[in-house]
Amino acid sequence: MTLPYNSSLQKATFFLTGFQGLEDLHGWISIPFCSIFLTVIIGNLIILCVIRTDATLHEPMYYFLAMLALTDLGLCLSTLPTVLGIFWFDAQEIGIRACFTQLFFIHTLSLVESSVLSMSVDHYVAICNQLHYSTILTPACLVKTGQLRSAILILPLPFLLKHFQYCRSHVLAHAYCLHLEIMKLACSSIIVNHIYGLFVVACTVGMDSLLIFLSYALILRTVLSIASLQELQAFNNCVSHICAVLLFYIPMIGLSLVHFFGEHLPRIVHLLMSYVYLLVPLLMNPIVYSIKTQIRQCIEKFELVKTLRGFQQN
Repeated sequence: MTLPYNSSLQKATFFLTGFQGLEDLHGWISIPFCSIFLTVIIGNLIILCVIRTDATLHEPMYYFLAMLALTDLGLCLSTLPTVLGIFWFDAQEIGIRACFTQLFFIHTLSLVESSVLSMSVDHYVAICNQLHYSTILTPACLVKTGQLRSAILILPLPFLLKHFQYCRSHVLAHAYCLHLEIMKLACSSIIVNHIYGLFVVACTVGMDSLLIFLSYALILRTVLSIASLQELQAFNNCVSHICAVLLFYIPMIGLSLVHFFGEHLPRIVHLLMSYVYLLVPLLMNPIVYSIKTQIRQCIEKFELVKTLRGFQQN
């Protein structure tokens, strides 16, 4: 799509894009996206309601899970308006302030999800230091280590972008705003943003992945040395977390490989990988945790689920 140049408009607006060349099919393409968004919202709301109402789930592990559900809901609601706006109404224009706000929430919540997935520490404490489990991992501790760190690290990015001059095209490649993509549209030097971006990744995803690796190394050593029934049951609870970690890191690695080594690939491949990275973890996390933890038994007792089952039978 060719957009006419308008200097006054360009200074205040970016243009989002959907699947270029498939604009006539955007209505059909929106159906799987709507299904994913609806599943994410309903699934995470059920998990949050179950954790809040069931006293047996008021433990650090399920506080972590509630934080993950809230994070997934936030990511879903941060991207839903612009994605569906493109598919349904061809609403491509987005103001710079709205774009930077969306960028802040998307990147902050992505880093919060990374920090929440480092809850392998929770499993390590549960297996190796059971007596102090609830005193070490308090709700206040979880919030401080996850949400505050991410928000503080991402907060400078919109302000750095705000001071750039954008004299190139303002057309973005996605239906939502991302720091790396907006940064490349600037005419000014972006070396500070590059360095700070690498610093943020190292302080969050890098540290979290190292923490996950070390935690599971210690967990395996403890389980193999003790191998009591209680420790084996606790280790079985790690399966859900391992699945969630894989769902987060595999799409991230795949997107990075496509970005660095797939310049010859069609643009739609890059676009699909970005949506896989964004949406697949959101879709699968509630399913994984509902199958492999105590959440499943509690959901089956939940009144909303009973009502839906009765409606289906009738």
